Amino acid sequence: MGNFITKIKLKIVLMTAAVGIVLSSCYSFTGSSLSPETKTILIKNFPNNAALVNSDLSQDFTMALQNMFLQRTSLKGTSENPDILIEGYISDYSITPTSISSTLVGTTEAAQNKLTIMVHVNYENKIEPEKNFNKTFSGEATFSSDLDINAIESSQVRIVNERIINQIFNEIVANW
Repeated sequence: MGNFITKIKLKIVLMTAAVGIVLSSCYSFTGSSLSPETKTILIKNFPNNAALVNSDLSQDFTMALQNMFLQRTSLKGTSENPDILIEGYISDYSITPTSISSTLVGTTEAAQNKLTIMVHVNYENKIEPEKNFNKTFSGEATFSSDLDINAIESSQVRIVNERIINQIFNEIVANW
């Protein structure tokens, strides 16, 4: 009886291993759609061409985008002849009221504001040129108008930058 149970356990282990091998050959666990031949990347500075200028936005956005790709992929940064080139510009930066409330004296005022950032991206992939694109990405964050914009602007910009950078990263690396 014990010998029979041992044989069944061995068969289960072998079948599980076989299924694991088959599945791993069908799917890349890295989740990256980049070709293995793609080794280098150059992310150029994203100038702020928006009418409303946040003086730190260009540098903060560019550095965060560079960090995302260099930390979460095996790509190496280069300044010459990259396999991938990402460049673009910040096309819009705005803070607008999103909801209005009435005051006790009969006037209206903004109850919430929305920070919107739009970034135009030109993506060139020398290894897989069929994946090249020119596209605009946008993100937003809503906050109470009771808050002092000077006190919270940098944190709101960071949130919106993260959202946009995730969109860009997913478009290029995850190919979503």
